[in-house]
Order: sequence, then C-alpha cells, then structure tokens
Amino acid sequence: MGGHKLTRRRFSQAGMAAVAWSALSRSRIWGANDRIRLGFIGVGNRGGQLLDAFLVHKDMEVAVLCDVFEPYLERAQQKLPARVPQEIDFRKVLDRQDVDGVVIATPDHWHAIQTIWACRAGKDVYVEKPLSITVVEGRKMVEAARKYNRVVQVGTHRRSSKLYAQLHELIKSGKIGKVTVCRAYRLSNMFPSGIGKAPPSDPPPGLHWDLWLGPRPERPFQETIAPYKFRWWDLYSSQMANWGVHYLDAMRWLIDQLAPTSVCAMGGRFAVDDDRTIPDTLEAVFQFPSGCLCIFGQYEASSVPAIALGELELRGTLGAAYIGGRKFDIIPERGGQFQDPSPRLEPMTVQVPAGENDMTVDHARNFLDCIKSRALPNADVEIGHRSTTCSLIANISYAVAARLEWDAEKERFTNNDAANNLLHYEYRKPWSLD
Repeated sequence: MGGHKLTRRRFSQAGMAAVAWSALSRSRIWGANDRIRLGFIGVGNRGGQLLDAFLVHKDMEVAVLCDVFEPYLERAQQKLPARVPQEIDFRKVLDRQDVDGVVIATPDHWHAIQTIWACRAGKDVYVEKPLSITVVEGRKMVEAARKYNRVVQVGTHRRSSKLYAQLHELIKSGKIGKVTVCRAYRLSNMFPSGIGKAPPSDPPPGLHWDLWLGPRPERPFQETIAPYKFRWWDLYSSQMANWGVHYLDAMRWLIDQLAPTSVCAMGGRFAVDDDRTIPDTLEAVFQFPSGCLCIFGQYEASSVPAIALGELELRGTLGAAYIGGRKFDIIPERGGQFQDPSPRLEPMTVQVPAGENDMTVDHARNFLDCIKSRALPNADVEIGHRSTTCSLIANISYAVAARLEWDAEKERFTNNDAANNLLHYEYRKPWSLD
C-alpha cells in the first residue's frame, strides 16, 4: 500500500476530524479574495488536462499533488509557479486540513473509494467520469455526498456548455418535434494491433503498482494495462463508460429523461488482436420511457464518420439536430410516405462565439462557484450516477448476452438474476466503501 497502513485508530481519528471540518466548511463565508485550495489526485492524462483547466481560475490554488506514478507528479509540478507538496497515497491528501476540495482523475476503479472518503473527510469533490465502475458504488457515492453535505461535480463537462443548454431549451420547446432516436459513437480504427500485447513484468520505476491496483485483485504489472491502457480492461474501465457516459449524459439531458427502462448491448472482439478484455465493436440500445431509443456505438475497428455532422444526433419528427463542441445544426424533416413532402421547419445553425472558454474550463468554474455558494453543481453526483449507470448496465447486458429490463427506482434488473450479480464486486482487502 505504498507504506501507508490504514489502522482502526487512524480511521476513527480521521472520521472525527472530518465531522469538524465538514461543519466548518459548510458555515464558511467566502470573501471576494479568498482562494480555494485544491488537492489533485491523479495527474496523468486527464488529470493533467484538469489541472490546466483549473489553473485558469485565479481564485484557485493547488495545495498538493498526488499520484501513484511519480513521473506524473514532476510533470504536473512544472505547470505550477511554486513547488507544492507531493503525495503517493491519496489518504495523506484527505488528512490535510488546508485542502478545501479534491480533483480526482484516477483510474475508474478508484473513483468510489476516493470520493466517499473525501466526502467523509469534509472535502468537496470534482471526480472524473465515469463516476464509478459499479452501480452500487455510484449510489453509495450519492449517499455520501448528501450525508456529509458535499459538493460533488462529475466530469461530464457538456453540462456546463451554453451551446448544449441552448439546444436543450429548443428541444424542450418542441422545435424538432418528438425525438424518437438519439445516436453517438466512439470511432477509432485500432486494427490490427490495438493496444498491443505484453507479458507480465516489473513495473517501471516510480510506479507504486499495488496502490494502483487498490480494490482490484492482486496481479503482476503489464505494460498494456498501465499507466493509460487500463481503459481497455474491464476490471478497471471500459470504452462504453469512458466515452459512452459523455454522450449518454447529453442524451438524457437533451430529452429530459432520468433513466432507461431497458438495454441491449451486442458486440465482440471481431478484428483487433491485442490484450484487451473489452470488445473492439459494441453497440448498445437503450429504450427510455418517453418513447425514444438512445444508441451508443463503440467502433474500434472502423473510424469513418457514422453520423452526418457533429458528435451527437437527435432525430425528431420535424427535424434532426446535430451538435458538436462548437456548433449545432438543425436540418428540416420532410414528410415521407403518404405525408406532405414540404419542409417542416427552417434550417438553423448556432455557433459558439469566438473566444468563449472551452467546456472543461467552464465546468471547473462551476465547481469552484458551488464550493462557495453550496449550490448543486451542473453535473451533480446524482446526475453523474444516472448517466454512468447507463454505461454500466450496457456492459452488463453485453456480459450476460441478454436484453435487460431496468427498474430505475430500485436500481435492479427485473428479468435477470445473473445480471444483478454484476451490480457490484467484492473489494480486495483492506479497501472498502465504509
């Protein structure tokens, strides 16, 4: 565990300190010149991008950097105007009384433990998507945020996009009619060798491998797992969750739906020969109560564009909307068989004004503002949990090779006991959510 043992005494002391810190932070009145002190847990690929986004905001100060891969710490340090403390074990970050909140960008299998423990320690949390790796974890994260009155922002940054917000209002007003289909794709032709193949080996210098594994089973290091390629291993991540949660979250928002009633995912390792444990080709179809199919396809053996424009398509009875990061287009529908063939609306294009911040910078801003106001952030933990759940139940559908009926209130499948057995897993000791 990187030499840091979690004792019962230390756990109890940390819990008592957290209660005091939580009460203090809830009652704090932030002044105009006060700086929010953040600890960054996980400063690799996405963690480095988040560090850049937060550094734009002058009322934020980096209090501490944390990563189990020491070279990442030094790389992140180079972005800062002054040297800050560095930690290998995230628990030391949570122990600090000079940290107001944490930004978590660790591998997916760590998100739940780190977020729940941070809430208990009185810290507000920005946690990258996907929120969790199991549905049970996600619900417990929501419960912890509410119990300890913490601001928890999930990194589905489209929730802070003014462009997406404008399209949401147009769709809500009936501009494109009744939306019956939404589609988005992760496209990357990784044929033939994908992430490659590698035998078990010693970890590279500076990588604390046992702490990287955390709650997952003990196993030898492998170059096709860490530091980044874990996203193609189902024990640690998936592309359905990594990419799918962004678009499924946007779909849920744009059509104002809480959760699907059913899901069916099909695919396999059809073309790419590598060490992955997830499919190279997968398509999931979700049916929502409003009468809409939401489709996410993970195509990693084909990268030709799958929709006409942008990154997300919404097909309505009056027109289709296509949205990307910088603009959206609305294309008129025409009547088909037995219908009036006239255009059903005028075409429309809306562009993001030049010079506007990117979505991640705005999402970081919203988190900082909510730390001060104690309001719910744009991508509150409940929102992130519901969207992440979509991805996770699609993975379960694929695993059990079945169409699954979903009870969104009980967060259980109603037609498959084997699928319910995959809603959580047993952690490797001593890790737990308690």
